[in-house]
Amino acid sequence: MEDTVAHSPDSMTAPVFEHPDRNLAMELVRATEAAAIRAVPWIGRGDKNGADGAAVNAMRTFLATVAFDGVVVIGEGEKDEAPMLFNGEHVGNGRGPSCDIAVDPIDGTSLTAAGRQNALSVIAVADRGTMYDPVDAFYMDKLVAGAEAHGVISLEQSIGDNIRELARAKGKDVGEMVVAILDRPRHAELIDEIRSAGAGTRLMRDGDVAGGINAARPETRIDLCVGAGGTPEGVITACAIKALGGFMQGRLAPQSDEEHRKVVAAGHDLERILGLDDLVASDNTYFVATGVTDGQLLDGVRRNGPLIRTESIVLRSKTGTIRRVIADHRSDKWLETQA
Repeated sequence: MEDTVAHSPDSMTAPVFEHPDRNLAMELVRATEAAAIRAVPWIGRGDKNGADGAAVNAMRTFLATVAFDGVVVIGEGEKDEAPMLFNGEHVGNGRGPSCDIAVDPIDGTSLTAAGRQNALSVIAVADRGTMYDPVDAFYMDKLVAGAEAHGVISLEQSIGDNIRELARAKGKDVGEMVVAILDRPRHAELIDEIRSAGAGTRLMRDGDVAGGINAARPETRIDLCVGAGGTPEGVITACAIKALGGFMQGRLAPQSDEEHRKVVAAGHDLERILGLDDLVASDNTYFVATGVTDGQLLDGVRRNGPLIRTESIVLRSKTGTIRRVIADHRSDKWLETQA
């Protein structure tokens, strides 16, 4: 995924102009759009596996057309026992840059099944061999914030100290601070500590990728995203945080004796704090997401008469570019008539 240089026909040594490498993200967005659209008939139907299967099939079909040689580092096979987009699978047409790819056809399958907000279709890409491979490690503690957090907060500090130090760096009162965290029993004590420190919480049912991204965006009310969530989602989030110039740390946090045994057997260090460069070493990352249901980050898929409208966000760390893509699709090309 390196830049290429065009040369004069008279000289193969003197560069005439330099152009950036192909922006894969603008091709990858077609795959997240397809996954989000295919999930629409399953929204609110109570069948998260049906929604996920439809999204996986659509994403895989479109990825096959993209001009790159991608290897799935984080896929749909191991954790969720899904049949396709498995870890180690090659995707793309095999021509173009060699990349690591992480996919989550629906980040928030339970949200989709229930018709709740904040479900996304997500793809992250980085240079080959640079993406952290969370073998047998399904959960990690995460700490995500904006650029002000660099050198200020750490997983080694208490949540109270992190809130106070980040508030000082942002020039805010602690009482104005808002912390996003998954609403899980395992977080009951941490939620109490956040509130005891004087900050407010935004409890998320699912979808901590969106929570982490919102914590790094200056235009949102979220200042910090914390708690134990999926390790695969953590790596995906890291690709986005690099593009946003934000801060992120992670530390593996097995949630069962069986997971703990497997994580240790895989050679992971449970004490190690993983920074952004540990989660994704490349400085040329891509992050693409399309809204499935409405949320703080993106609007969900909407039917407007004969059209389907999607909203996507496209991030690239190398250029620091943040794009929003609004697309209208003819519904008769996508959705089957529902009985």
